[in-house]
Amino acid sequence: MEKKEKLKLSESDICDLFITPAIKAAKWDPFTQIRREVTLTPGPVIVRGNLSSRNKKKKKFADYVLYWKPSLPIAIIEAKDNNFSVSHGLQQALGYAEILQLPSAFSSNGDGFASHNKTATAGQDIETEFPLDQFPPPQELWSRYRLMNNIADQEIALVEQPYHVDSDGKEARYYQVEAINRTVEAIAKGQKRLLLVMATGTGKTYTTFQIIWRLWKAGVAKRILFLADRNILVDQTLVNDFKPFGTVMTKVKNRRIDPAYEVHLALYQTLTGQEESDKIFKSVSRDFFDLIVVDECHRGSAAEDSAWREILEYFHGAVQVGMTATPKETEYVSNITYFGKPVYTYTLKQGIEDGFLAPYKVIRIDIDRDVEGWTPPPGMVDDLGNNVEQREYNQKDIDRILVLNKRTKLVAERVMKLLKATNPMSKTIIFCEDIDHAERMRKAIVNAAGDLARDNSKYVMRITGDSTEGKAELDRFIDPEEPYPVIATTSQLLTTGVDAKTCKLIVLDRTINSMTMFKQIIGRGTRIDEENNKFFFTIMDFKKATELFRDPAFDGEPVVIYEPGTDDGPVPPDPGTEDGDYPDGGGSDDEPGITKIRISGVDAQIIAERIEYVGPDGKLITESYRDFARKQIVLEYRSLDQFIQKWRASDRKKAIIDELEEHGILLPNLAEEVGKDVGDFDLLCHIAYDQPPLTRRERAEKVKKRNYFAKYSEKARAVLEGLLDKYADEGITTIEEPKVLRLRPFADIGTPIEIINGSFGGKAKYEQALKELEDQIYG
Repeated sequence: MEKKEKLKLSESDICDLFITPAIKAAKWDPFTQIRREVTLTPGPVIVRGNLSSRNKKKKKFADYVLYWKPSLPIAIIEAKDNNFSVSHGLQQALGYAEILQLPSAFSSNGDGFASHNKTATAGQDIETEFPLDQFPPPQELWSRYRLMNNIADQEIALVEQPYHVDSDGKEARYYQVEAINRTVEAIAKGQKRLLLVMATGTGKTYTTFQIIWRLWKAGVAKRILFLADRNILVDQTLVNDFKPFGTVMTKVKNRRIDPAYEVHLALYQTLTGQEESDKIFKSVSRDFFDLIVVDECHRGSAAEDSAWREILEYFHGAVQVGMTATPKETEYVSNITYFGKPVYTYTLKQGIEDGFLAPYKVIRIDIDRDVEGWTPPPGMVDDLGNNVEQREYNQKDIDRILVLNKRTKLVAERVMKLLKATNPMSKTIIFCEDIDHAERMRKAIVNAAGDLARDNSKYVMRITGDSTEGKAELDRFIDPEEPYPVIATTSQLLTTGVDAKTCKLIVLDRTINSMTMFKQIIGRGTRIDEENNKFFFTIMDFKKATELFRDPAFDGEPVVIYEPGTDDGPVPPDPGTEDGDYPDGGGSDDEPGITKIRISGVDAQIIAERIEYVGPDGKLITESYRDFARKQIVLEYRSLDQFIQKWRASDRKKAIIDELEEHGILLPNLAEEVGKDVGDFDLLCHIAYDQPPLTRRERAEKVKKRNYFAKYSEKARAVLEGLLDKYADEGITTIEEPKVLRLRPFADIGTPIEIINGSFGGKAKYEQALKELEDQIYG
C-alpha cells in the first residue's frame, strides 16, 4: 500500500490491516492470547450538586493486551494511525504496563513496532524499533514476565493454572487480576503468610474465590477454610462468589467439621469458645487444612489472644491469607507483623480515581451545643428532676453522657430535609453513639418523616445487635430490590461486612477516633450500582468525623509500628478493645455504668454548614458544579474568542459537546443552574465567560427578523424555518441529526431524499444551507 493511501486509514484500519496480522504471524493465538480494545478503568465519577457524570478523558483503554494464558497478561500494545510516528504511543503503553505490572510495552503506527523492555540487562537497549514481521513470539515475552516476577520452573504449573470462567461472562478487573496473580505467585514460591489490602467495595470475596479456585484446581490446596466473624458474610459468600464450588463446599454448623467436604466456610465463633470443649477446630489434625483465608483480618485476628489467632496458630502449617480493607497498625496491634507486608494493595482513593468506587460529597454540619459547648445554669435539673452537674459539656459528651432531645430532633429534621429534597427512598444509614441513641434517632426520624413513616412502619428501623426485629430486616435493607427499610439507625452492627450497594446517604452522628472504623463506615457507601443509578454517595457529618479525611495517612501505605525488642516475641501484646475492634463480633454498643443526663428543654441550632467534594487530587474541596464546569471549559478554550471560533468552525456542534462530556461536563446538569431553555452555546459562554445568555427562542426570533430566508425557494425556506423552530424547541444537536428530516413538519414536505435533492439540489448544498443557518443563529 502506498504511503499516501496509508495516511488516510483510521487507527482501527491500521490495527486490522497491519498490527493484528503481524501479531498473528508471530504465532500468537487470536482466540486465547490476543485481546483488542480492553477497558482497564471506566474513568472516575465526578459529583457536583445532586448530579454526577464520568470523566471519560481519564478512562484507561488498551488497544491490545497479550496473554500467555487467559489468566496471565504479559504485554501491552498501543496503536496509532499512520500520521503518527512508530513510537508515538509508547508512553501511553508504558502507563498501561505500569498499571498491569507488565515488563513489555509496544506501540505501532502500522509501519513497524517500538518496544520497551523492562527486563533488559546491561548492554541491552531498553527501547528499540523493528519491522512488522519481527514481532516477538509468545515464548519470548513469557520469558520476560518470568524474569520480572522471578518465576522458577517448578512454579510454572501453579502460576499458569487458569481462573474460573463465569457463565455470565463476569471477568476480573485489572487490580483483581494483579491481586490474584501476585498471591498465587507468592504461594508458588512457598510463602505461607500473605496479606491482601483491598478497599471495601472492590470485590475482596470474588478475588478470594479465584485465588482458592486456582489453588484447589492445581491440587495445591485440597482442604480450605474460609473464616469470617459475621454470619451474613458467610451466607453471602456461600450463595454468591463461592457458588461454583457446589457440592464440595459446606458451612460449618452443629459444631462439627465434616471431612467429607473440601471447602469449609465458618464463623470463628462456631469453631472456638471460652471452654476447651468449645474449640472444635481441634477435632481435626493440625494438617487438616492446606489453606486458610481470614476475611476482614483487621478485626480480632490482629490481637495476640484473639480466637482467630488461636485457630491460625493451631493450623500453622497451612497457607494463610489475610484479607482486609484497613490494615490495623497501632503501637500494639499489627496484622502485618503476623501476615507480612501486603502482596498487593488497592486503596479507596485509587478505586475512586479509576472509577470502580463511588466518590462522595461531604455535608459538614456544626451544631451550636457541639461546637461551643454547653454549661447548664445553676440549679438546673434533668427530665427526672435530678441536679445536672455544673461543668461544660462538649461534643464528645453529646449522646454519650448528655442527651439533648431537641438536638436529636434537629439532626433528624436535617436528614429528612436532604432526603425529601433529593429522594426520600434513598437507602440511608445513621451511625449513632450507642443503642439508646439509635433508638431515640429512630423515633425522631419517624416524626420528621411524617407520612413516609406513617404509610410504612418499616420506613426507618433500628438495626442493632440487641434488636431481633431490626436484624431480621437487615437482608431486606441491603437488597436493591427491596424498598423497605429505607433508613437504618445503628451504632456498630452496620460498620462492617454489610454489602449495601444502594446506600446513598451515610449520616455520622457518632464520635469516631479510629481510622479503621472510619474507613469501614465509609465503605458502606463506596459501591457503584449502575442498575439502580447509584454513582456517588453523600456523607452528612454532625460530629467532625470527616476530619479524618484530612489525615495524610488516610489511604497511605500501612507501616508496622510494633518493633519487638531482643527479648520480645514477634506477636504484639493485646491492648484490649479499642474503637473499631470487636472481638465478640458484635460490638459493645452501650457503655456499662454510665448514667445519661436527659434534658428536653434546651434548644439546639445549626450554626454552620458546608458541602465539599472529592477534588482531582483526591482531597476534599468546596466547589459547585458551575465552578467545576467553568474550570474545565477554560482549560480547553482559554478565551471566549477561541471558543466562539471553534464553535462556528465545527461542522457538528455535538462533537464539541461530546468532547466536553469526556471532561465530565454534562449540559443538562449545567442547564439546571441557568435555565433549561438556554441553548448549549449560550449556556457554555455564560458559565465559562460570564456572557449574558440568550434563550434559543430569542436567537431564533433574531434570525427571522433578518429576512435571511428570502434567497431560498419556497420549499427550502419552509424546511429552514422548520429547522429553526426545531432549534428553538430542542437545541442545535437535534437539527444536526440526519434523521430530523423524517420528523414533522418535514415529513409533510417530503421524504429526506426528496427534501435534500428537490429543495436544495443535493446533499452538499443542503449541508451548506444548514451551516449558514447555524452561522445566522450564532451571528
